[in-house]
Amino acid sequence: MNYMLKYKEWLLSDYFDEGTKEELRGIEDNEKEIEDRFYRELDFGTGGLRGVIGAGTNRINKYIIRKVTQGLANYIINYSDDGKERGVVIAYDSRHRSDEFALEAALVLAANGIKVYLFDELRPTPELSFAVRELRAIGGIVITASHNPPEYNGYKVYWEDGGQVVPEKAHEIIAEINEIDDFELVKWIDREEALEKGLLEYIGEEIDDRYIEEMLKVLDNRELALKKGKELSIIYTPLHGTGYKPVKRILTELGFGNLHIIEEQAVYDPDFSTVKSPNPEDFSVFKMALDRAEKYEPDLIIGTDPDGDRVGIVVKDLQGNYVGLTGNQVGVLLSDYILDQLKKADKLPENGVIIKTIVSTEMAGKVAENYGIELMDVLTGFKFIGEKIKEFEESGDKTFIFGFEESYGYLAGTYARDKDAIVATALIALMTLNYKEKGQSLYEHLIELMDKYGYYKEGLSSIMLEGKEGQEKIKNVLIKLRREKQESFCGIRIIEYSDYLERRRYNCLTGEETEIHLPESDVLQYRLEDDSILTIRPSGTEPKLKIYFMVKGNSKEDADKRLSSLQSGFLGEINEILDEL
Repeated sequence: MNYMLKYKEWLLSDYFDEGTKEELRGIEDNEKEIEDRFYRELDFGTGGLRGVIGAGTNRINKYIIRKVTQGLANYIINYSDDGKERGVVIAYDSRHRSDEFALEAALVLAANGIKVYLFDELRPTPELSFAVRELRAIGGIVITASHNPPEYNGYKVYWEDGGQVVPEKAHEIIAEINEIDDFELVKWIDREEALEKGLLEYIGEEIDDRYIEEMLKVLDNRELALKKGKELSIIYTPLHGTGYKPVKRILTELGFGNLHIIEEQAVYDPDFSTVKSPNPEDFSVFKMALDRAEKYEPDLIIGTDPDGDRVGIVVKDLQGNYVGLTGNQVGVLLSDYILDQLKKADKLPENGVIIKTIVSTEMAGKVAENYGIELMDVLTGFKFIGEKIKEFEESGDKTFIFGFEESYGYLAGTYARDKDAIVATALIALMTLNYKEKGQSLYEHLIELMDKYGYYKEGLSSIMLEGKEGQEKIKNVLIKLRREKQESFCGIRIIEYSDYLERRRYNCLTGEETEIHLPESDVLQYRLEDDSILTIRPSGTEPKLKIYFMVKGNSKEDADKRLSSLQSGFLGEINEILDEL
Protein backbone atom coordinates (compact mmCIF):
# COMPACT_ATOMS: atom_id res chain seq x y z
CA MET A 1 0.00 0.00 0.00
CA ASN A 2 1.49 3.36 -0.95
CA TYR A 3 1.76 6.32 1.42
CA MET A 4 -1.32 8.17 0.12
CA LEU A 5 -3.56 5.12 0.56
CA LYS A 6 -2.30 4.67 4.11
CA TYR A 7 -2.93 8.34 4.81
CA LYS A 8 -6.54 8.04 3.61
CA GLU A 9 -7.03 4.86 5.59
CA TRP A 10 -6.08 6.65 8.81
CA LEU A 11 -8.51 9.46 7.95
CA LEU A 12 -11.44 7.17 7.18
CA SER A 13 -11.06 4.36 9.73
CA ASP A 14 -13.19 4.44 12.86
CA TYR A 15 -10.25 3.00 14.80
CA PHE A 16 -8.28 6.26 14.93
CA ASP A 17 -9.49 9.03 17.23
CA GLU A 18 -10.66 12.46 16.16
CA GLY A 19 -7.53 14.23 17.45
CA THR A 20 -5.36 12.06 15.19
CA LYS A 21 -7.59 12.74 12.20
CA GLU A 22 -7.60 16.47 12.88
CA GLU A 23 -3.78 16.47 12.86
CA LEU A 24 -3.76 14.61 9.55
CA ARG A 25 -6.31 16.92 7.96
CA GLY A 26 -3.91 19.74 8.72
CA ILE A 27 -1.37 18.33 6.23
CA GLU A 28 -3.76 17.39 3.40
CA ASP A 29 -2.18 19.98 1.07
CA ASN A 30 1.39 18.92 1.85
CA GLU A 31 2.12 15.72 -0.07
CA LYS A 32 5.78 15.67 0.98
CA GLU A 33 4.75 15.68 4.63
CA ILE A 34 2.19 12.94 3.99
CA GLU A 35 4.88 10.87 2.26
CA ASP A 36 7.30 11.32 5.14
CA ARG A 37 4.68 10.24 7.68
CA PHE A 38 3.46 7.18 5.78
CA TYR A 39 6.14 5.92 3.36
CA ARG A 40 7.39 3.37 5.90
CA GLU A 41 6.94 2.06 9.41
CA LEU A 42 9.52 2.86 12.05
CA ASP A 43 11.99 0.02 12.58
CA PHE A 44 14.42 -1.05 15.29
CA GLY A 45 17.95 0.36 15.13
CA THR A 46 20.85 0.39 17.60
CA GLY A 47 18.62 2.15 20.12
CA GLY A 48 15.25 0.56 19.35
CA LEU A 49 12.26 2.37 17.92
CA ARG A 50 12.60 6.15 17.77
CA GLY A 51 10.84 8.92 15.90
CA VAL A 52 9.06 12.26 15.92
CA ILE A 53 5.82 12.32 17.91
CA GLY A 54 2.78 12.61 15.64
CA ALA A 55 0.17 10.82 13.55
CA GLY A 56 1.34 8.34 10.91
CA THR A 57 3.18 5.05 10.52
CA ASN A 58 6.56 6.81 10.42
CA ARG A 59 5.83 8.62 13.69
CA ILE A 60 5.59 7.74 17.38
CA ASN A 61 1.97 7.70 18.58
CA LYS A 62 -0.25 5.53 20.76
CA TYR A 63 -1.30 3.37 17.81
CA ILE A 64 2.27 2.54 16.83
CA ILE A 65 3.07 1.89 20.50
CA ARG A 66 0.10 -0.49 20.73
CA LYS A 67 1.00 -2.34 17.53
CA VAL A 68 4.66 -2.77 18.46
CA THR A 69 3.65 -3.98 21.91
CA GLN A 70 1.20 -6.49 20.42
CA GLY A 71 4.05 -7.86 18.32
CA LEU A 72 6.22 -8.09 21.45
CA ALA A 73 3.36 -9.81 23.31
CA ASN A 74 2.99 -12.37 20.52
CA TYR A 75 6.72 -13.02 20.64
CA ILE A 76 6.69 -13.50 24.43
CA ILE A 77 3.76 -15.91 24.24
CA ASN A 78 5.42 -17.92 21.46
CA TYR A 79 8.89 -17.78 23.03
CA SER A 80 8.36 -18.90 26.61
CA ASP A 81 5.99 -21.11 28.56
CA ASP A 82 6.27 -18.87 31.63
CA GLY A 83 6.79 -15.48 29.94
CA LYS A 84 3.24 -14.35 30.69
CA GLU A 85 3.66 -15.02 34.41
CA ARG A 86 7.18 -13.60 34.65
CA GLY A 87 5.97 -10.41 33.07
CA VAL A 88 7.45 -7.25 31.59
CA VAL A 89 8.84 -4.19 33.41
CA ILE A 90 8.07 -0.76 31.95
CA ALA A 91 9.83 2.55 32.68
CA TYR A 92 9.66 5.98 31.07
CA ASP A 93 11.42 9.34 31.08
CA SER A 94 10.37 13.00 31.15
CA ARG A 95 9.52 13.40 27.45
CA HIS A 96 6.21 14.42 25.95
CA ARG A 97 3.64 11.61 26.31
CA SER A 98 6.15 9.18 27.85
CA ASP A 99 3.82 8.31 30.73
CA GLU A 100 0.90 7.88 28.31
CA PHE A 101 2.88 5.62 25.97
CA ALA A 102 4.14 3.54 28.91
CA LEU A 103 0.57 2.94 30.08
CA GLU A 104 -0.59 2.11 26.54
CA ALA A 105 2.13 -0.54 26.29
CA ALA A 106 1.15 -1.89 29.70
CA LEU A 107 -2.51 -2.21 28.76
CA VAL A 108 -1.75 -4.09 25.54
CA LEU A 109 0.45 -6.57 27.43
CA ALA A 110 -2.19 -6.98 30.12
CA ALA A 111 -4.86 -7.61 27.47
CA ASN A 112 -2.69 -10.50 26.28
CA GLY A 113 -2.54 -11.94 29.79
CA ILE A 114 1.05 -10.79 30.39
CA LYS A 115 1.91 -9.47 33.85
CA VAL A 116 3.18 -5.86 33.84
CA TYR A 117 5.37 -4.06 36.40
CA LEU A 118 4.99 -0.34 35.69
CA PHE A 119 7.13 2.22 37.54
CA ASP A 120 4.98 4.69 39.46
CA GLU A 121 6.86 7.67 38.01
CA LEU A 122 9.78 8.31 35.66
CA ARG A 123 13.01 6.38 36.21
CA PRO A 124 16.43 6.20 34.49
CA THR A 125 16.87 3.61 31.76
CA PRO A 126 19.60 1.65 33.62
CA GLU A 127 17.23 1.14 36.55
CA LEU A 128 14.84 -0.58 34.12
CA SER A 129 17.70 -2.86 33.09
CA PHE A 130 18.33 -3.65 36.76
CA ALA A 131 14.61 -4.16 37.51
CA VAL A 132 14.19 -6.73 34.74
CA ARG A 133 16.85 -8.86 36.42
CA GLU A 134 15.70 -8.10 39.96
CA LEU A 135 12.11 -9.13 39.23
CA ARG A 136 13.18 -12.03 36.99
CA ALA A 137 10.93 -10.67 34.28
CA ILE A 138 10.95 -11.98 30.72
CA GLY A 139 11.63 -8.50 29.36
CA GLY A 140 11.38 -4.76 29.70
CA ILE A 141 10.33 -1.61 27.86
CA VAL A 142 11.62 1.95 28.21
CA ILE A 143 9.77 4.87 26.68
CA THR A 144 12.53 7.34 25.83
CA ALA A 145 14.34 9.04 22.99
CA SER A 146 17.51 9.48 25.05
CA HIS A 147 19.07 12.87 24.26
CA ASN A 148 17.15 13.60 21.03
CA PRO A 149 15.34 16.95 20.61
CA PRO A 150 11.97 17.35 22.41
CA GLU A 151 9.80 16.45 19.42
CA TYR A 152 11.11 12.86 19.58
CA ASN A 153 10.14 9.86 21.66
CA GLY A 154 11.00 6.19 21.44
CA TYR A 155 10.57 2.63 22.62
CA LYS A 156 13.40 0.34 23.67
CA VAL A 157 12.95 -3.38 24.32
CA TYR A 158 14.98 -5.38 26.84
CA TRP A 159 15.16 -9.12 27.38
CA GLU A 160 15.45 -11.30 30.47
CA ASP A 161 19.21 -10.70 30.92
CA GLY A 162 18.51 -6.97 31.34
CA GLY A 163 20.14 -6.04 28.05
CA GLN A 164 18.56 -4.42 25.02
CA VAL A 165 17.46 -6.95 22.45
CA VAL A 166 20.26 -7.73 20.00
CA PRO A 167 19.62 -7.74 16.22
CA GLU A 168 18.67 -11.41 15.88
CA LYS A 169 15.98 -11.15 18.55
CA ALA A 170 14.90 -7.70 17.31
CA HIS A 171 14.32 -9.15 13.83
CA GLU A 172 12.19 -11.91 15.33
CA ILE A 173 10.10 -9.35 17.23
CA ILE A 174 9.81 -7.20 14.10
CA ALA A 175 8.56 -10.25 12.20
CA GLU A 176 5.77 -10.61 14.76
CA ILE A 177 4.97 -6.90 14.45
CA ASN A 178 4.85 -7.15 10.66
CA GLU A 179 2.33 -9.98 10.91
CA ILE A 180 -0.14 -7.46 12.34
CA ASP A 181 -1.61 -5.92 9.17
CA ASP A 182 -4.64 -4.39 10.88
CA PHE A 183 -4.54 -2.14 13.95
CA GLU A 184 -7.84 -3.65 15.10
CA LEU A 185 -6.03 -6.94 15.73
CA VAL A 186 -4.27 -5.27 18.66
CA LYS A 187 -5.64 -6.30 22.06
CA TRP A 188 -6.21 -3.63 24.71
CA ILE A 189 -7.97 -3.33 28.08
CA ASP A 190 -8.45 -0.32 30.32
CA ARG A 191 -6.35 0.40 33.41
CA GLU A 192 -9.05 -0.51 35.91
CA GLU A 193 -9.55 -3.95 34.38
CA ALA A 194 -5.79 -4.58 34.29
CA LEU A 195 -5.48 -3.68 37.98
CA GLU A 196 -8.54 -5.72 38.95
CA LYS A 197 -7.15 -8.82 37.22
CA GLY A 198 -3.77 -8.40 38.90
CA LEU A 199 -2.08 -7.99 35.53
CA LEU A 200 -0.84 -4.45 36.26
CA GLU A 201 1.35 -3.75 39.30
CA TYR A 202 2.99 -0.44 40.12
CA ILE A 203 6.56 -0.55 41.43
CA GLY A 204 8.83 2.13 42.85
CA GLU A 205 10.77 2.79 46.03
CA GLU A 206 11.66 -0.82 46.82
CA ILE A 207 13.36 -1.18 43.41
CA ASP A 208 15.13 2.19 43.88
CA ASP A 209 16.62 0.94 47.16
CA ARG A 210 17.84 -2.34 45.65
CA TYR A 211 19.28 -0.51 42.62
CA ILE A 212 21.34 1.84 44.78
CA GLU A 213 22.33 -1.00 47.11
CA GLU A 214 23.77 -3.07 44.25
CA MET A 215 25.44 -0.03 42.69
CA LEU A 216 27.27 0.78 45.92
CA LYS A 217 28.90 -2.66 45.81
CA VAL A 218 30.66 -1.66 42.59
CA LEU A 219 32.23 1.48 44.06
CA ASP A 220 35.67 1.14 45.64
CA ASN A 221 37.49 3.87 47.58
CA ARG A 222 34.29 4.84 49.41
CA GLU A 223 36.20 5.42 52.66
CA LEU A 224 38.02 8.36 51.09
CA ALA A 225 34.72 9.92 49.99
CA LEU A 226 33.21 9.58 53.48
CA LYS A 227 36.28 11.31 54.98
CA LYS A 228 37.06 13.91 52.32
CA GLY A 229 34.04 14.03 49.99
CA LYS A 230 32.98 17.48 51.19
CA GLU A 231 36.28 18.88 49.93
CA LEU A 232 35.24 18.16 46.32
CA SER A 233 32.98 20.85 44.87
CA ILE A 234 30.54 19.43 42.33
CA ILE A 235 27.94 21.14 40.15
CA TYR A 236 25.35 18.78 38.72
CA THR A 237 22.63 19.23 36.11
CA PRO A 238 20.12 16.48 35.22
CA LEU A 239 19.06 18.43 32.09
CA HIS A 240 15.38 18.08 33.03
CA GLY A 241 15.62 14.31 33.17
CA THR A 242 15.51 11.19 35.29
CA GLY A 243 19.02 11.44 36.75
CA TYR A 244 18.07 14.05 39.35
CA LYS A 245 16.89 11.85 42.24
CA PRO A 246 19.29 8.89 41.93
CA VAL A 247 22.38 11.03 41.26
CA LYS A 248 21.60 13.28 44.22
CA ARG A 249 21.03 10.21 46.38
CA ILE A 250 24.17 8.27 45.43
CA LEU A 251 26.51 11.25 45.71
CA THR A 252 25.03 12.22 49.07
CA GLU A 253 25.28 8.67 50.43
CA LEU A 254 28.91 8.48 49.31
CA GLY A 255 29.74 11.64 51.25
CA PHE A 256 29.93 14.30 48.56
CA GLY A 257 28.29 17.00 50.66
CA ASN A 258 29.51 19.93 48.56
CA LEU A 259 27.00 19.22 45.78
CA HIS A 260 25.30 22.07 43.91
CA ILE A 261 22.36 21.14 41.70
CA ILE A 262 21.13 23.43 38.93
CA GLU A 263 17.56 23.58 40.19
CA GLU A 264 16.17 25.17 37.00
CA GLN A 265 17.31 22.05 35.13
CA ALA A 266 16.11 19.65 37.84
CA VAL A 267 12.52 20.34 36.74
CA TYR A 268 10.99 17.57 34.59
CA ASP A 269 10.47 19.70 31.48
CA PRO A 270 9.63 17.76 28.25
CA ASP A 271 10.55 20.81 26.16
CA PHE A 272 14.04 20.96 27.73
CA SER A 273 13.50 24.70 27.58
CA THR A 274 16.85 25.75 29.09
CA VAL A 275 18.94 24.03 26.41
CA LYS A 276 18.98 23.69 22.64
CA SER A 277 19.13 19.89 22.96
CA PRO A 278 19.47 17.86 26.20
CA ASN A 279 22.68 16.17 25.12
CA PRO A 280 25.63 16.14 27.56
CA GLU A 281 27.93 15.69 24.56
CA ASP A 282 27.13 19.32 23.70
CA PHE A 283 29.22 21.75 25.77
CA SER A 284 26.50 24.43 25.50
CA VAL A 285 24.19 22.49 27.87
CA PHE A 286 26.56 23.41 30.70
CA LYS A 287 26.01 27.17 30.35
CA MET A 288 23.92 27.47 33.52
CA ALA A 289 26.44 25.40 35.44
CA LEU A 290 29.33 27.49 34.16
CA ASP A 291 27.49 30.68 35.11
CA ARG A 292 27.67 29.43 38.73
CA ALA A 293 31.29 28.30 38.53
CA GLU A 294 32.69 31.50 40.02
CA LYS A 295 30.43 31.09 43.07
CA TYR A 296 31.01 27.40 43.74
CA GLU A 297 34.53 26.93 42.28
CA PRO A 298 33.76 23.39 41.15
CA ASP A 299 36.37 20.69 40.73
CA LEU A 300 33.85 18.89 38.57
CA ILE A 301 30.73 19.78 36.56
CA ILE A 302 28.49 16.85 35.63
CA GLY A 303 25.45 16.54 33.36
CA THR A 304 23.25 13.53 32.63
CA ASP A 305 20.83 13.09 29.73
CA PRO A 306 17.02 12.78 30.05
CA ASP A 307 16.88 9.01 30.51
CA GLY A 308 19.93 8.85 32.76
CA ASP A 309 22.19 6.60 30.73
CA ARG A 310 24.77 9.10 29.41
CA VAL A 311 26.96 11.51 31.34
CA GLY A 312 29.19 14.39 30.30
CA ILE A 313 31.71 16.28 32.44
CA VAL A 314 33.49 19.64 32.46
CA VAL A 315 36.80 20.28 34.25
CA LYS A 316 39.54 22.92 34.31
CA ASP A 317 42.40 22.56 31.83
CA LEU A 318 46.03 23.46 32.50
CA GLN A 319 45.28 27.15 31.88
CA GLY A 320 42.36 27.18 34.32
CA ASN A 321 39.67 27.27 31.62
CA TYR A 322 36.64 25.01 31.84
CA VAL A 323 36.61 22.41 29.06
CA GLY A 324 34.40 19.44 28.29
CA LEU A 325 36.03 16.02 28.17
CA THR A 326 34.99 13.68 25.38
CA GLY A 327 33.34 10.32 25.94
CA ASN A 328 36.57 8.66 24.82
CA GLN A 329 38.67 10.65 27.28
CA VAL A 330 36.36 9.82 30.18
CA GLY A 331 36.33 6.18 29.07
CA VAL A 332 40.12 6.05 29.19
CA LEU A 333 40.28 7.84 32.55
CA LEU A 334 37.73 5.48 34.10
CA SER A 335 39.41 2.41 32.61
CA ASP A 336 42.74 3.44 34.11
CA TYR A 337 41.22 4.43 37.47
CA ILE A 338 39.20 1.22 37.89
CA LEU A 339 42.13 -1.01 36.90
CA ASP A 340 44.47 0.91 39.20
CA GLN A 341 42.07 0.54 42.14
CA LEU A 342 41.67 -3.18 41.50
CA LYS A 343 45.41 -3.67 41.22
CA LYS A 344 46.12 -1.82 44.48
CA ALA A 345 43.50 -3.94 46.25
CA ASP A 346 44.97 -7.08 44.68
CA LYS A 347 41.59 -7.78 43.05
CA LEU A 348 42.60 -7.55 39.39
CA PRO A 349 41.18 -10.69 37.74
CA GLU A 350 43.56 -12.63 35.49
CA ASN A 351 40.76 -13.14 32.96
CA GLY A 352 39.44 -9.58 33.22
CA VAL A 353 38.09 -7.75 30.17
CA ILE A 354 37.33 -4.17 29.30
CA ILE A 355 34.87 -3.79 26.42
CA LYS A 356 34.48 -0.87 24.04
CA THR A 357 32.77 -0.31 20.71
CA ILE A 358 34.60 -0.34 17.38
CA VAL A 359 34.22 3.45 17.08
CA SER A 360 35.69 4.16 20.52
CA THR A 361 39.29 5.19 21.20
CA GLU A 362 42.22 2.86 20.54
CA MET A 363 43.93 4.38 23.57
CA ALA A 364 41.86 2.12 25.83
CA GLY A 365 43.76 -0.86 24.43
CA LYS A 366 47.06 0.63 25.57
CA VAL A 367 45.68 1.20 29.08
CA ALA A 368 44.33 -2.36 29.29
CA GLU A 369 47.61 -3.79 28.00
CA ASN A 370 49.52 -1.95 30.73
CA TYR A 371 47.52 -3.83 33.37
CA GLY A 372 47.63 -7.16 31.54
CA ILE A 373 43.91 -6.98 30.81
CA GLU A 374 42.16 -7.92 27.58
CA LEU A 375 40.46 -5.19 25.52
CA MET A 376 37.51 -6.40 23.47
CA ASP A 377 35.74 -4.58 20.63
CA VAL A 378 32.02 -4.93 19.86
CA LEU A 379 29.67 -3.27 17.40
CA THR A 380 28.24 0.18 18.08
CA GLY A 381 25.44 0.05 20.64
CA PHE A 382 25.68 -0.79 24.32
CA LYS A 383 23.45 -3.82 23.77
CA PHE A 384 26.51 -5.62 22.42
CA ILE A 385 28.44 -4.92 25.62
CA GLY A 386 25.49 -6.28 27.61
CA GLU A 387 25.46 -9.34 25.37
CA LYS A 388 29.13 -10.04 26.17
CA ILE A 389 28.49 -9.77 29.92
CA LYS A 390 25.85 -12.47 29.55
CA GLU A 391 28.26 -14.65 27.54
CA PHE A 392 30.97 -14.27 30.20
CA GLU A 393 28.56 -15.30 32.95
CA GLU A 394 27.42 -18.36 31.02
CA SER A 395 30.91 -19.52 30.00
CA GLY A 396 32.79 -18.43 33.13
CA ASP A 397 35.98 -17.92 31.12
CA LYS A 398 36.15 -14.11 31.35
CA THR A 399 35.33 -11.46 33.95
CA PHE A 400 33.71 -8.19 32.91
CA ILE A 401 35.37 -5.16 34.51
CA PHE A 402 34.19 -2.09 32.62
CA GLY A 403 32.52 -1.15 29.35
CA PHE A 404 32.19 2.13 27.51
CA GLU A 405 31.32 3.75 24.20
CA GLU A 406 32.46 7.06 22.77
CA SER A 407 28.94 8.48 22.99
CA TYR A 408 29.28 9.09 26.75
CA GLY A 409 28.02 5.70 27.95
CA TYR A 410 29.74 3.69 30.74
CA LEU A 411 29.06 0.68 32.96
CA ALA A 412 30.98 -0.91 35.81
CA GLY A 413 29.59 -4.01 37.48
CA THR A 414 26.97 -6.45 36.22
CA TYR A 415 23.89 -5.39 38.21
CA ALA A 416 22.62 -3.74 34.99
CA ARG A 417 23.25 -4.51 31.32
CA ASP A 418 23.05 -1.03 29.85
CA LYS A 419 25.11 2.10 30.20
CA ASP A 420 24.44 3.83 33.50
CA ALA A 421 25.02 7.54 34.07
CA ILE A 422 24.29 7.12 37.78
CA VAL A 423 27.14 4.73 38.54
CA ALA A 424 29.37 6.60 36.08
CA THR A 425 28.71 9.89 37.92
CA ALA A 426 29.65 8.25 41.22
CA LEU A 427 32.83 6.77 39.71
CA ILE A 428 33.83 10.08 38.14
CA ALA A 429 33.38 11.87 41.49
CA LEU A 430 35.41 9.20 43.33
CA MET A 431 38.11 9.33 40.66
CA THR A 432 38.33 13.13 40.77
CA LEU A 433 38.59 13.11 44.57
CA ASN A 434 41.28 10.41 44.42
CA TYR A 435 43.51 12.52 42.18
CA LYS A 436 42.75 15.73 44.08
CA GLU A 437 44.07 14.06 47.23
CA LYS A 438 47.29 13.44 45.30
CA GLY A 439 47.49 17.09 44.24
CA GLN A 440 46.42 16.40 40.67
CA SER A 441 43.38 17.53 38.68
CA LEU A 442 41.48 15.16 36.41
CA TYR A 443 42.76 17.03 33.36
CA GLU A 444 46.34 16.80 34.59
CA HIS A 445 45.95 13.04 34.97
CA LEU A 446 44.58 12.81 31.44
CA ILE A 447 47.67 14.59 30.12
CA GLU A 448 49.83 12.20 32.15
CA LEU A 449 48.12 9.26 30.45
CA MET A 450 48.61 10.83 27.02
CA ASP A 451 52.28 11.41 27.74
CA LYS A 452 52.50 7.71 28.56
CA TYR A 453 50.36 6.15 25.81
CA GLY A 454 50.20 8.73 23.04
CA TYR A 455 48.07 11.70 22.07
CA TYR A 456 44.93 10.07 20.75
CA LYS A 457 42.09 12.22 19.55
CA GLU A 458 38.70 11.36 18.09
CA GLY A 459 35.92 13.21 16.32
CA LEU A 460 32.43 12.61 15.00
CA SER A 461 30.63 14.25 12.10
CA SER A 462 26.98 13.63 11.24
CA ILE A 463 25.37 14.42 7.92
CA MET A 464 21.61 14.87 8.31
CA LEU A 465 19.65 13.30 5.43
CA GLU A 466 15.94 13.39 6.22
CA GLY A 467 12.95 11.76 4.57
CA LYS A 468 12.70 8.94 2.06
CA GLU A 469 15.22 10.55 -0.30
CA GLY A 470 17.68 10.98 2.55
CA GLN A 471 17.38 7.33 3.58
CA GLU A 472 18.11 6.26 0.03
CA LYS A 473 21.19 8.51 -0.13
CA ILE A 474 22.56 7.04 3.11
CA LYS A 475 22.10 3.54 1.73
CA ASN A 476 23.65 4.43 -1.64
CA VAL A 477 26.76 6.08 -0.17
CA LEU A 478 27.68 2.81 1.53
CA ILE A 479 26.84 0.80 -1.60
CA LYS A 480 29.11 3.04 -3.67
CA LEU A 481 31.99 2.79 -1.19
CA ARG A 482 31.70 -1.00 -1.23
CA ARG A 483 31.51 -1.20 -5.01
CA GLU A 484 34.36 1.21 -5.76
CA LYS A 485 37.22 -0.02 -3.61
CA GLN A 486 39.25 3.06 -2.64
CA GLU A 487 43.03 2.96 -2.37
CA SER A 488 43.32 6.13 -0.28
CA PHE A 489 41.42 8.90 1.49
CA CYS A 490 42.69 12.45 1.84
CA GLY A 491 45.84 11.40 0.01
CA ILE A 492 46.68 8.81 2.69
CA ARG A 493 46.92 5.16 1.65
CA ILE A 494 44.43 2.66 3.09
CA ILE A 495 46.26 -0.29 4.65
CA GLU A 496 43.26 -2.15 6.08
CA TYR A 497 39.59 -2.19 5.19
CA SER A 498 36.84 -3.77 7.33
CA ASP A 499 33.31 -4.42 6.08
CA TYR A 500 31.13 -5.38 9.01
CA LEU A 501 28.18 -6.19 6.73
CA GLU A 502 30.24 -8.81 4.88
CA ARG A 503 32.06 -9.59 8.15
CA ARG A 504 35.40 -9.51 6.31
CA ARG A 505 38.64 -7.64 6.95
CA TYR A 506 41.08 -7.00 4.09
CA ASN A 507 44.78 -6.24 4.44
CA CYS A 508 45.51 -3.95 1.49
CA LEU A 509 49.26 -4.54 1.70
CA THR A 510 49.33 -8.34 1.72
CA GLY A 511 45.94 -9.12 0.19
CA GLU A 512 45.12 -11.27 3.22
CA GLU A 513 41.44 -11.63 4.02
CA THR A 514 40.11 -12.60 7.49
CA GLU A 515 36.72 -13.10 9.07
CA ILE A 516 35.28 -10.59 11.55
CA HIS A 517 33.68 -12.50 14.41
CA LEU A 518 30.90 -10.00 15.10
CA PRO A 519 27.26 -9.84 13.93
CA GLU A 520 26.47 -8.24 10.56
CA SER A 521 26.25 -4.45 10.63
CA ASP A 522 26.19 -1.83 7.89
CA VAL A 523 29.55 -0.33 8.86
CA LEU A 524 32.73 0.36 6.90
CA GLN A 525 36.03 1.04 8.66
CA TYR A 526 39.36 2.08 7.14
CA ARG A 527 42.77 2.07 8.81
CA LEU A 528 45.15 4.49 7.06
CA GLU A 529 48.91 4.42 6.69
CA ASP A 530 49.39 7.12 9.34
CA ASP A 531 47.42 5.05 11.94
CA SER A 532 44.29 7.15 11.48
CA ILE A 533 40.97 5.29 11.44
CA LEU A 534 37.80 6.27 9.55
CA THR A 535 34.44 4.64 10.24
CA ILE A 536 31.20 5.33 8.42
CA ARG A 537 27.72 3.99 9.21
CA PRO A 538 24.06 5.01 9.17
CA SER A 539 22.62 6.10 12.51
CA GLY A 540 20.33 3.51 14.03
CA THR A 541 17.99 6.09 15.57
CA GLU A 542 18.12 9.27 13.46
CA PRO A 543 18.22 10.16 9.73
CA LYS A 544 21.98 10.65 9.76
CA LEU A 545 25.14 9.35 8.15
CA LYS A 546 27.69 9.14 10.97
CA ILE A 547 31.44 9.37 10.38
CA TYR A 548 33.98 8.69 13.13
CA PHE A 549 37.59 9.89 13.03
CA MET A 550 40.50 8.61 15.14
CA VAL A 551 44.06 9.92 15.01
CA LYS A 552 47.23 9.65 17.05
CA GLY A 553 49.71 12.51 17.30
CA ASN A 554 53.07 13.27 18.86
CA SER A 555 51.53 16.06 20.95
CA LYS A 556 48.14 17.59 21.65
CA GLU A 557 48.73 20.18 18.93
CA ASP A 558 49.81 17.53 16.43
CA ALA A 559 46.72 15.41 17.19
CA ASP A 560 44.44 18.45 16.83
CA LYS A 561 46.00 19.28 13.46
CA ARG A 562 45.74 15.70 12.18
CA LEU A 563 42.10 15.40 13.22
CA SER A 564 41.09 18.70 11.66
CA SER A 565 42.78 17.82 8.38
CA LEU A 566 41.29 14.33 8.23
CA GLN A 567 37.77 15.54 9.05
CA SER A 568 37.69 18.33 6.49
CA GLY A 569 39.28 16.19 3.78
CA PHE A 570 37.11 13.11 4.21
CA LEU A 571 33.87 15.09 4.61
CA GLY A 572 34.69 16.80 1.32
CA GLU A 573 35.06 13.43 -0.39
CA ILE A 574 31.81 12.09 1.11
CA ASN A 575 29.90 15.22 0.09
CA GLU A 576 31.18 14.78 -3.45
CA ILE A 577 29.72 11.26 -3.47
CA LEU A 578 26.40 12.58 -2.08
CA ASP A 579 26.26 15.23 -4.83
CA GLU A 580 26.64 12.48 -7.45
CA LEU A 581 23.74 10.42 -6.06
